[in-house]
This record gives sequence, C-alpha cells and structure tokens, in this order.
Amino acid sequence: MLVSLKWLKDYVQIDMPTKTLAHKLTMAGLAIDNIHKPGAGINNVVVGKIKSIEKHPQADRLVICRVDVQSGEEPLTIITGATNVQPEMKVPVALVGASLPNGVKISKANFRGIASYGMLCSAQELGIDPASLPEDERNGIMSLPQEAEVGQSVQKILGLDDEVLELELTPNRADCLSIINVAREVSAITGSKLQIPEIKESETSEETSKLATVEIANPEFCGRYSARVIKNVQVGKSPLWLKHRLESAGMRSINNIVDITNFVMLEMGQPLHAFDYDCLTGHHIVVRTAYAGEEILTLDNNKRTLDQEMLIIADEKKAVAIAGVMGGLESEVTNQTKTILLESANFTGASIRKTSRKLGLRSEASARYEKGINIEGTIAALNRAVDLIEKLGAGQGVPGNIDIYPLHQPTKCVKLRPERVNQILGINLSQETIINYLERLNMEVRVDGAQFTVGIPPYRQDISIEIDLIEEIARMFGYDEIPTTLPVGTMSQSKKSTEQLLVERSKDILTGCGMTEVITYSFISPKAFDKLSLEKEHTWRNVVTIKNPLSEEQSVMRTTLIPGLLEVATRNIKRRQTNISIFENGKVFLPRVGEALPEEATILAGLVTGEQIKTWNWPKEIKDFYYLKGIVEALFLKLNATSAVFKPSKSYAFLHPGRGAEILVENQVIGVIGEIHPTVLQNFELEQPVYVFELQTGLLLKGFKKVKTYQPLPKYPVVERDMAFLLPEKVTIQEVNDIITKVGGELLANFSLFDVYRGKQVPEGWKSIAYNLIYQAQDRTLTDNEVNELHLKIQSELKNNFQAQLRE
Repeated sequence: MLVSLKWLKDYVQIDMPTKTLAHKLTMAGLAIDNIHKPGAGINNVVVGKIKSIEKHPQADRLVICRVDVQSGEEPLTIITGATNVQPEMKVPVALVGASLPNGVKISKANFRGIASYGMLCSAQELGIDPASLPEDERNGIMSLPQEAEVGQSVQKILGLDDEVLELELTPNRADCLSIINVAREVSAITGSKLQIPEIKESETSEETSKLATVEIANPEFCGRYSARVIKNVQVGKSPLWLKHRLESAGMRSINNIVDITNFVMLEMGQPLHAFDYDCLTGHHIVVRTAYAGEEILTLDNNKRTLDQEMLIIADEKKAVAIAGVMGGLESEVTNQTKTILLESANFTGASIRKTSRKLGLRSEASARYEKGINIEGTIAALNRAVDLIEKLGAGQGVPGNIDIYPLHQPTKCVKLRPERVNQILGINLSQETIINYLERLNMEVRVDGAQFTVGIPPYRQDISIEIDLIEEIARMFGYDEIPTTLPVGTMSQSKKSTEQLLVERSKDILTGCGMTEVITYSFISPKAFDKLSLEKEHTWRNVVTIKNPLSEEQSVMRTTLIPGLLEVATRNIKRRQTNISIFENGKVFLPRVGEALPEEATILAGLVTGEQIKTWNWPKEIKDFYYLKGIVEALFLKLNATSAVFKPSKSYAFLHPGRGAEILVENQVIGVIGEIHPTVLQNFELEQPVYVFELQTGLLLKGFKKVKTYQPLPKYPVVERDMAFLLPEKVTIQEVNDIITKVGGELLANFSLFDVYRGKQVPEGWKSIAYNLIYQAQDRTLTDNEVNELHLKIQSELKNNFQAQLRE
C-alpha cells in the first residue's frame, strides 16, 4: 500500500519529520517498508513555454526552440531533436546547472555552431514511468498542462514534491488499504485531530429505484449491494490534483469518472464500479453465480470462461462484470456515455479469492475484497463519489439510492478486563489510560464494574476477542516502550520418553556401524509405488493425498521410507559415490477411516550398496545381505531388545525372490530386510545391487530395555562340542537354530554356525552344515554324561524334524 504524505495531510495534521512518523507507525504495527521521494534528484527544472520553432540550418534532425522560462525575460535558445514540440506548448525545461534523477548535469552545449542553454525533458528523464501517462503523451518531450505557470518548479506541477510511504501490511489490517483509515491510525498515535471530509448525503427519493432495480440471487456471496444513477455525464480528463493522487498510489489516470471511482477506493477502501447505464439490458442488475461455460469479455479485452462457483454481476441477458474482480468491456464507460449506474457492494472474500485465482486475474478491487471490507461503508462511498463527480462538473447525481442489504451486521462488542491487560503486557496502566487509548481508536467504551464493554467500529474486522483489544492497547502504548520481563512459572524436570531414547540410541548404533543419517521428504510421488512394483491392492498405496500439492512429485504423504532412500542412492551413484551406507528415522502417514488427521508412525530404515573399502588393517568387504543383516542384529543387541528372527519371505514384490526376509520379534513381524528386485533397480536407474531394511519403531519399542540387566560372570568351565550333518536344501538355518535353542535350554550357553558346504561329496538337493556348541551351567561343573546326553538329544531332534544325517 502506497500512501502519499500530501494526501494523508488532507485528513490529519502531521508536524514531524517523515522518518519520525514512519518509525511511530512501525512501532504501532503498521510497518513502513520504504519512503519514496518521487522528485529526488530533480533540481532547477522549471515550466517553460515554447514561443517559436525553427529548423537548425546545419542539422536536418534538430530544431531551435525559443522558450520562455521566466516572465519578463528574454526567451532561451534550446536545441532539441524531439519531433512532438509545438509553439505555445508548455514543457519541462532543465536550465543550465540543473540536475536530473539519472545523475545528468545540464550545462551549456553547442550544436553545430549554435549554443543551447538547457534541455527540454521527457517523462523518463524526470524519473516518471511513461506507461503511467496517456498513450498520446508517452513519446517525446513531456507536455505540461496549459494552466501551469511559466517559471514554476516542475516538481510542484507534476506532484513530485511529495513523499510516499510504502506500508507492509499484515493480512489482518485490511482496513489500512484506505488512506482515511491510515489517517485514523496517525491521529490515534500522534494525538492530532482527524479531519474526514464531509460527504453530502443522498436525498431520500424513489427516482433512482424507478430508473434501475437490483436483485441479489446469492446473498451468501454478496452481503450488500448499493447503487446510484448519475445523469448528464461528461467523460473527460481529470484535474491535476486527482491525477497526482492516483499516481502517488501507483495508479494511472484514465478519465474523470474512472479516476473518481479509483480515488474513492483508495481513500475509503470501498471498491466502486461504473456501468454505462444504457448498456444494461432492462436496467436490471442481478448478482448471481455464473452459468457453466458462461463467457464475458473483460475490460482487459480478454474473453473469459466462467464456472458455477464464480459470482458475477449480470443484467437481464448477460454477465456485465466479474463481481469484485473486473468489469465487462461491453458496459464500459466511454466518451459516448451519458448516464452511469455506480455500484458499491460487499462481496464475500473467500468467493472473490477463489474466482481471482481460477481466472489468474487480480485487481486493486479484488485485493481488498479478498481481505474483507467494511460492509457499512457502501453508501458513504457512493455518496462521496457522486459528490466529487458533481464538484468536477462530470455529471449530476439522481436523488436517492438503491440499497439491498440482506445480511445486516449488528455492532460488534467485546468484553475487556483492565487487569488482564496489565497481566498480559507486564505494565501498569490505569483504567483512564486504557479508555483513552481505545477512544483514540474510535471505539466506544462502556464501564461495567471491573470490566469494559467495547464497541468495535465496523471497519476493524480484525478485532473479535479480548486479546485483540489488548494488542491494540499495546500498539498505542508502543511496542518499544513495553519493558522486558522474565517469564514466571514452575520449572519441571525434562525427561526423554522411551521412544525418544530408542530413536536416539538407534541413531548412535547405526552411525557406529558406519552408516550416515539422511532426511528425505515426507511428500512423495504416487509413481513411487509403481517403481517399487507394488500390486494395486498393497497397503502402502493407501495414502493421504495433498489437496494443493506444489507438484505431482510431492502430491501424497509417504507410507514407507524405502523410495526416499532409493532416490538418495540414485543421486549419489550418479555422482560416482558408489559405496553407500545410509539410514533414516522418520514418520510415515497412514489414513484413518472417518478422521481428518492420519496416523503418524515412526519408521527406521536403512540401505547399503557397494563395498567397504580395504584399509591397512581390514580387508575389502562387499556390502551384501549378510552385511546389512549383521547391522540389524547389532542394533537389536545394543538396544538390549529381544533377539530378532529372520524368516524368508516372498511376499514383498520390491525384493529379489529368495533374497528377502521378514524380521520377527516374539512371533510378530516388525520389519523387512532384503535385496532390491532387479526390476525395481532399473526403475530407479540403479545398476548395482542394493540392500534395504525397514523396522516399525513402535513395535521395536515393546522389546526395548532402557537399562541393560547385569549378569555375573560364570564361575564354572565350558564344554565345547562340534556337530556336522547333511540337511535337505529346503530347510533353513533359522529352523535349525530354533530346534537347537529349544532343546539346548539353559545349559546351552551359545552356539554358532561355522561351515556350510555344497559340492561333489554332498548329494544334490542337500547341504552340509557344521555348528560349534558351548555348554555351561551357572551353578555347577557339567559332567561329560550330561553334555553327551543333551548333545545327542539335539542331534535326534534334528534327525526327526528335518531328516538330518550326522557326519562322523
């Protein structure tokens, strides 16, 4: 929002430097982002009048102008190459010694033997954007109004002797998209008297209602629609003061009627729109939603297709404006317009915002409607515009008005406790001071015992509860004046939850195993599940969909961490980082039936590929399935968790057949581990084997022990036995381990597989395996008979269950 200081002074007295005012406004919550000085850099540039023009005798493209720059003095000789100069034309003249915004200094010059004493200036040379001028005045030397006095400073004539405040408004302060409301803020902050212009009230008459009628078909989108008719319209140029006001706010002059509607919008914050009365079929206005596929040619000469959610202004046959966004070209005010219907309405912000976004069309009006405007201000804005039109001789207002107001808004009142004000702000204000602050903000205060009832002005839509009023008092007191105080409260000891401890220790363990933590996006592409080759009914495809995604690649919330890890591996390998060990601890999001928010589950996942580089004291090691399995086993061991069981599984389509397993704890599946399927590798543009695991942290938590239980060192010796036998290929090592563990019981201290052999001496379909078993008791020395008996029992069970053949 750009606010001209000269315009602001029309409503409130300002007796302080602009920088001081900017600081006060900023400290009161209206941040001033910048102070623009349109005339900065212009010096000694005056109004001149061209008396005569003649061709340069030595140059075909130059002309010699005799220019009056001061009454009673000889005209100056100024040479120019501009083609638009004419006798009696008033132009900006940079005198010898003048300076321009682009840093140019003007001095006496000689053009082929003839001296030139100055320069005629274009708009661009004065720092004025040519696009802000009428089309016929954009090229060549700038033409000044004929009423401009010769010798007068050009800055004053062009309105460049001003300072413009650039307000960085927060969305809640839509009321300050109005010069008058900014003036109210200045008045409240500085204590200066507010001088709001008197508005001539429209006379009570039925004449307007006989000339036009209004119908609101969708009151949920239009809370109020007011209109007036203006006859004997004279469309023409606007006076200088009006042009300067619009230019200071970043708008260009169009014609007197349109300029007045824009002026009132900037002044009062209420958008207006003027229709050519004679172009409205039946002189009947209908505020309705568009028909599907309905079209309108807007003021920017673009045909736009509307849908049934868009609010429009229509006559009896067609749409004539997109409500709150832009008018239609067919009902535009032109030089032939003699009667206009002036609209002042209040539209629902959400409706305007949706329409504006769908059409990709924003305007000063839509920016105000989107944030919300004062519904009580429609008639006042109408009357202000009609009053200005009459004062400029641009038309005559018809007595009376049309005012359809289906959603009447009562005066808003908010309760306020003075002691709560001091408690929140940490200061000590008296009731009188609080009342004074609120009244300066144009609020009505009624004292009800120990609390106040505060009437909120209708233009302050951001105030609805007590804390809003406390913020207003803080603004008036000055944020920079509020003393710094330490918060008071009881201190409690901070403790990490069991899950936090588990996550923290897991990261330490995996980092100790040589892995690096990564963090991937929670939003992924639905194509990720296709790349994993998951069947259509897979539970991972049941995702939470983002309604307004930034892109298709981040349109759903993840249900697994594996695609993210594979993407990280792809990016690294493409950059020749082929040896990768990474893990992630993150959330996945699972939809819940009948609930808006998904279930958030914590998942721990890891990925390895490549090889462990050979060092002086460690051989090269391939990062394969068993390498990753060892990391997972180390994780369980270091977490003091219940031992994990790895059960072969073919139910995971993204894993290589026969090279994947489920991870079980106490017969419950808590994760998966395995080699990625070659097809999936191809989908992710990977050309080397990749191995992954994924664990559900919530299930892992059940077996997690925060404190490791101490066991005293055994006092009695161990007895070792080896055992080798032939076993059918289909029997897994895990099944053998389960039997050994079950039969061995408490006397079996430990056991390990140390050999697996397949070769000529072993029948086809069989394998030879060998175990080392360690027996030990905690309370005695075991005898050979005890050990032999238990050892034979294990062999017998293996033979009975798996047809194992003992090798001597």
